[in-house]
Amino acid sequence: MHNQGMLLTIDVSNTHTVLGLFEGEDVLEHWRIATDPRRTADEIAVVLQGLLSQSPILKNADIAGLAICSTVPSVLNEMREMSRRYYGDVTTVVVEPGVRTGVPVRMDNPKEVGSDRIVNALAATTLYGGPCVIVDFGTATSFDAVSARGEYVGAVTAPGLEISVDALATAGAQLHKVELIRPRQVIAKNTVEALQSGIIYGFAGLVDGIVERMSAELADDPEDVTVVATGPGAPLVVNEARTIDEHEPWLTLIGLRLIYARNTA
Repeated sequence: MHNQGMLLTIDVSNTHTVLGLFEGEDVLEHWRIATDPRRTADEIAVVLQGLLSQSPILKNADIAGLAICSTVPSVLNEMREMSRRYYGDVTTVVVEPGVRTGVPVRMDNPKEVGSDRIVNALAATTLYGGPCVIVDFGTATSFDAVSARGEYVGAVTAPGLEISVDALATAGAQLHKVELIRPRQVIAKNTVEALQSGIIYGFAGLVDGIVERMSAELADDPEDVTVVATGPGAPLVVNEARTIDEHEPWLTLIGLRLIYARNTA
């Protein structure tokens, strides 16, 4: 069925690793696994081949390329080893200094900007143009500012949804870790819903407050700024925050596909 090779994109963040398989511009299949720094290259290969083989669409998938970015150095090392050992004949692009991204970084220390931030900036400007703000709901809630010319110009970092819930549950004797879903109403009648309300509406307010201030600094007319949400926590907040324009769950994977194309053309 598939004659052209497919591109496997791997985005390793602190908590989860998201994998996406592209045919052309389409994400055919995607998976999310826990990021475990102790996992070896051989174990990663077993997990990967297990995921690929259980997918009905991919019975004889021919992987022609690999594109990887990681915020966890030890995992990146094992990913390299895995691609060398199990996908030795496949073109592999790892996002790191020296790889062509097309995103100029205007920061005090460009090397300290996580590779995933640059990947997201490229994807957002390619999809929606600049200036834009990317809100990534991950381990932290990260805000990235990209100029009209597609330059990475700065960032804001706030706590993430999950770690905020964990911190509350750890510090408060009567507070438990709750399932993050939208409560029936804002003013809650029980402890669980009070926590849900505080987290979900609290983060919506946090996002709107930070995005409005960023947009005012980023453009003469803040209306020109496109606000793009991504990350595992995004579905909880996107409908409650008034500043978010676009929700693209596969933003990082799309960016990896674009960087792969740039470096193998």
